[in-house]
Amino acid sequence: MTVKKTISEWFYQYSDDVYHFLVYYTGKTDVEDLVQEVFIKAGKGLASYRGQSTPKTWLFSIARNVAIDEERKKKKKLSQSTPFDEAMWNQQSGATPEQIFLQQEEYHELYIAISRQKKKYREVLILRGIQDLSVKETAQILGCNETEVRTNYHRAIKALRTEQIGRRADVQ
Repeated sequence: MTVKKTISEWFYQYSDDVYHFLVYYTGKTDVEDLVQEVFIKAGKGLASYRGQSTPKTWLFSIARNVAIDEERKKKKKLSQSTPFDEAMWNQQSGATPEQIFLQQEEYHELYIAISRQKKKYREVLILRGIQDLSVKETAQILGCNETEVRTNYHRAIKALRTEQIGRRADVQ
């Protein structure tokens, strides 16, 4: 199979997943250029792909590195006020405007809570909790062992719950 055909098929299969990963990872919704860069890098590096992980896992590794490079270039912190793309929330057909609004609020609160976490917690939350990758795939992407993934995921969930409890106490 040619490089162009392989990358085209992978783009068709995984571009939405890569897009959503980058939205969560960068805290921005305008990541289309980064998605494109991921697949360009994948095309250039396809010869180095050994099949030791799934294509999706390999692409997420590239996406993570692209996001880190972008962060270094711009030297900016994650913005906590950037709203998600409305299209992400309006995937339910037949939802009332009130339901859509409430769902948007929930996603926004989750995004804010995740963006406040330590980088290692944020990464594992996005990969395990949002992208639903396995412990093994997450470890491959992050370049760590599976025990570290499990530990960080457990601690990240605990930190999110603690923050949620703290926010509820502040409201009351």
